[in-house]
Amino acid sequence: MSLTTLETNGSVAILTMNNGENRHNPEFAAEMKAQLSAVLANENHKALIISSSDEKSWSLGIDTDWLMPAMQQKQYAQIQTFMYDMDEVFKTLLLFPIPVIAAINGHAFGNGAILSCACDFRFMRSDRGFFCFPEVDLSIPFLPGMIAFVKKAMPYYRFNEMKLTGRRVGAPELASDHVIEQACDDNEDLQAKVLAFAQGFDKKRAIFGEHKKRLHKEIIAVIDEENKPLIDNLQLMV
Repeated sequence: MSLTTLETNGSVAILTMNNGENRHNPEFAAEMKAQLSAVLANENHKALIISSSDEKSWSLGIDTDWLMPAMQQKQYAQIQTFMYDMDEVFKTLLLFPIPVIAAINGHAFGNGAILSCACDFRFMRSDRGFFCFPEVDLSIPFLPGMIAFVKKAMPYYRFNEMKLTGRRVGAPELASDHVIEQACDDNEDLQAKVLAFAQGFDKKRAIFGEHKKRLHKEIIAVIDEENKPLIDNLQLMV
């Protein structure tokens, strides 16, 4: 089965992650880049939803079963390529000229939670799934660019607390902090509300993209300038 599938519902592109926990590794990054290009190739697409086919997880972040052996085997070039490819995924989402909505239907941990923060909007079900930054317990520091765009998605005080404690947070609390647009009753409610929200968009790509380009100019600069030396020197763990 493909790691992702891409479907169209009217004017809405629906990108579904299909690999269980949907962990991030070189294959995931390459496929996400290709699928995002495919979304934009269809001029009829007015919005993009990113969801998961797994019953428990939206995305659990970095594939440590790949990363740890790769580090031990000194596959440094592959790791660096992966990190740069994920940065390209994040930048593409930050500059995407149509709205990107994360339909968080399960756990979003680590790089998975970070991926959702690169989207424009987030919805999450209340009956299943937690949102968490466990990096503080895994000795993995955020790259500067990650910090920059997560702060555009959530209040600083909440990000500070979650980043330093690793605490798991549910949809109702995220809704009260406006990290998500809405906490939904269950997956059926989530998918219906996300689709209705996405179908409400009919913005011209030129102005929508320009808004995001100007909004996120500083974030893109941080990704390009501050992430690079850390990736090149593989300063990815403490």
